[in-house]
Amino acid sequence: MEFGTLSIQQLLSGYQKKEFKPSEVAASFLKNISDKNEKLNAFLQVRPDETLSQARALDEKMSQVEMLPLFGIPVAIKDNFLVQGWQATAGSKVLSGYLSPYTATSVERLQSMGAVIVGKVNCDEFAMGSSNENSAFGPVRNPWALDRVPGGSSGGSSAAVAAGLATVSLGTDTGGSIRQPASLCGLVGLKPSYGRVSRYGIVSYASSLDQVGPFSRTVWDSARVLEVMAGHDGMDATSAKRAVPRFTEELKAPAKKAFTLGVSRSWLEGVDPDVAKAFDSAIEFFKKMGGKVVEIDLPHTKYALSTYYLIAPSEASSNLARYDGVHYGYRTQSAKTSEELYSKSRGEGIGREVKLRIMLGTYALSAGYYDAFYLKANQVRRKIQEDFEKAFTQCDFVVSPTSPSTAFKLGEKTDDPLKMYLSDIFTLPVNLAGLPGLSVPCGLDSNNLPIGFQMIGKPFGESELFAAAHQYEQIRGEFPVADMAKGRG
Repeated sequence: MEFGTLSIQQLLSGYQKKEFKPSEVAASFLKNISDKNEKLNAFLQVRPDETLSQARALDEKMSQVEMLPLFGIPVAIKDNFLVQGWQATAGSKVLSGYLSPYTATSVERLQSMGAVIVGKVNCDEFAMGSSNENSAFGPVRNPWALDRVPGGSSGGSSAAVAAGLATVSLGTDTGGSIRQPASLCGLVGLKPSYGRVSRYGIVSYASSLDQVGPFSRTVWDSARVLEVMAGHDGMDATSAKRAVPRFTEELKAPAKKAFTLGVSRSWLEGVDPDVAKAFDSAIEFFKKMGGKVVEIDLPHTKYALSTYYLIAPSEASSNLARYDGVHYGYRTQSAKTSEELYSKSRGEGIGREVKLRIMLGTYALSAGYYDAFYLKANQVRRKIQEDFEKAFTQCDFVVSPTSPSTAFKLGEKTDDPLKMYLSDIFTLPVNLAGLPGLSVPCGLDSNNLPIGFQMIGKPFGESELFAAAHQYEQIRGEFPVADMAKGRG
């Protein structure tokens, strides 16, 4: 039986009916990884014996399927999450060989509820990128078309699920790094509200923006993963002390209301025609569900790109100072002085894009420039938050395409950083405002590549996001899956 395209719900149903066991499912996924990963380069680490050991332990607990909400579910973990005893590279040479001494809270919670880890997956170095071409371990390829990018920075996470190498995966989203690759790979991608999920055990990029979230095939699956891993964690001071709803139970209830969508047409300029057409079609689906569409104004979103690229690099400059060749990670062998040890270790171990952002952030934080750049950027950030607050007095969600284009070709934007950064134009404001954002597949372009529809909710409004997206999903119908056997992907 082919398990790669089954959802969490379908796998749990099979376990309950005793149609198959976790060890059979795990073995099938490990074979898929073995057969397909050479072309995709999605997985950096696979431990078949350890995965099968986890699965066989669950074989003996088949009576507990209903007690463990992720019983026997194969999960891929982005390589900037710590998992005890596994390597955690964050896609960087500077961390090559570093073994995690403990497990991230989010991963620990999934494991405690029956999830089986099938491997650690590739990502842009330190989660900095929109195409997964910045990894020290080579680019990831899109299962829909192997000559195209899967999106970034969580490209390995999205490619793994899209190719049937994991049922769900975990990623991090600092400026769109879950939603954008989900859009480019035809998946559901969730960036929860800032503070909804613990960041403990995640290699930091920009601490005020990073958030953990899942990739999945369905909205229900996303809701299930979030309800398991969300909640306050004493090890993360930024995690919110808020009750976690039973999101999947809420989805059983009939729709209580017709939703109002807010659209800012000025924000949507420059979108590819196929993407614009699919976006408009998705809005029509919501109208058929009784929904309304209102025009809103988000005047400060035009500054989101420049705001983000001052705040995120500034925080990265501080966070990445620890990779110095002394404490842990890569150390140069050619240094003769302590100054050379620092400079050469960082120069040889850190990639070009990360260096660019460290330099930009260090400059923005330097004496004489802090007020003009970093402080000003945080003031604009507050204005962006206020724009959304005002918009939510008129609508339930703000909607947009997830990405202005579908998956672009490998190497197409690597020589033009600004063009690459514009890939996240619709996702960046969500992180700056700390809001939840959900990308759901809404169509295919003329090249048969997937397109994502982004829904942005109120703070800690994941319940309503799931409800609306689930309704849309039911009316839209089953979305196609990537088929690597066809050659294009």
